[in-house]
Amino acid sequence: MTDTNPAEIPTRFGHDEGREADRGSERRGRGRKGEQLQVPEAEFRSYYGRPIIKAPVWKNPDVPLYLFLGGLAATSAGLGALGGATDRPTLRRTGRLAAAGGAVGGTVFLVHDLHRPSRFLHMLRVFKPTSPLSVGTWILSPFATFAAATAAAEVVEPSLRRRGAHGLARVVRRAGNASGAASAVIGPALGTYTAVLFSNTAVPTWHEAHRHLPIVFAGSAAAAGGGMGLVGSSVRDNVPAARLAVAGAAVELAAGEVMERQLGLLGDVYRKGRAHTLMRASKACLAAGAVGTLLGRRRRWSAALSGLALMAGSALTRFGVFDAGIASANDPAHIVVPQRERLEQRRSTMDQDVAPPDRTFA
Repeated sequence: MTDTNPAEIPTRFGHDEGREADRGSERRGRGRKGEQLQVPEAEFRSYYGRPIIKAPVWKNPDVPLYLFLGGLAATSAGLGALGGATDRPTLRRTGRLAAAGGAVGGTVFLVHDLHRPSRFLHMLRVFKPTSPLSVGTWILSPFATFAAATAAAEVVEPSLRRRGAHGLARVVRRAGNASGAASAVIGPALGTYTAVLFSNTAVPTWHEAHRHLPIVFAGSAAAAGGGMGLVGSSVRDNVPAARLAVAGAAVELAAGEVMERQLGLLGDVYRKGRAHTLMRASKACLAAGAVGTLLGRRRRWSAALSGLALMAGSALTRFGVFDAGIASANDPAHIVVPQRERLEQRRSTMDQDVAPPDRTFA
């Protein structure tokens, strides 16, 4: 048994009580004016600097190309239907073929990202309204079917007329018009559902932009479809495509700028790194394409170059948004800082809601 000097006991206990008193006064003095904490406020950090959430495993460039081709196909289907209704044959043909090509190409990239085609087919076994991916699969499948049927009718009808089968050609044309109208109706949902899919993830930059991202994607889709219409249609038929392209570019530029500013800290991924480079190039292409369309729509070569610039800007936007999301998922500050801000806001709201005690006495 160890002997203890009785003279040391009060001294040791006195030191402990003094430390506790100092700690209690420090805690009580945190809210007093003029006093400062001896220990600095803790800063956010993750375990060995590793990301807090897991970044999406979607492939690059498969997913950005799928986003671009889906938007291109969505608006091209509407231009094809409009060209058929207003007797603009070159616009009708360009829109129908672009819608089918975009739908087929986007499906190929999507299946490649899923690694096995059977996974895409398995998603068609059930329909979950609460899952954007399930809803998107059921949007893409009928759209691709109608768009492919419309493109087939567009290719087969002239051949039938050359062979003298005018009656069968009329039947094929009517079927093509019906399927083209169906794909045009589904088109807006195809062009924007991917924004809902991105916003439904845990990636901070995508999730917090759920109000702006669908508008950005809709404008990007309109710019891409209008640009394709300018490339493939004649000067006489390209008026609807030019109007759609300019409107889409304007919406995309304005909504993208508002989105980046209102994201605050989460928008820093658009101001640095690869996403910054891609978004700057996208804005330059969209602005050049819109100006070229307004000034040179009546010249065939100028309209084609403007359309290519608009399509390039739309594609770069999809790549920029995708890269920004990956960078946001890998940044621990994008997780911790907004969470602490929400906690502080909640605490301040609760403090305001609690009424002070009534200290009046009768």
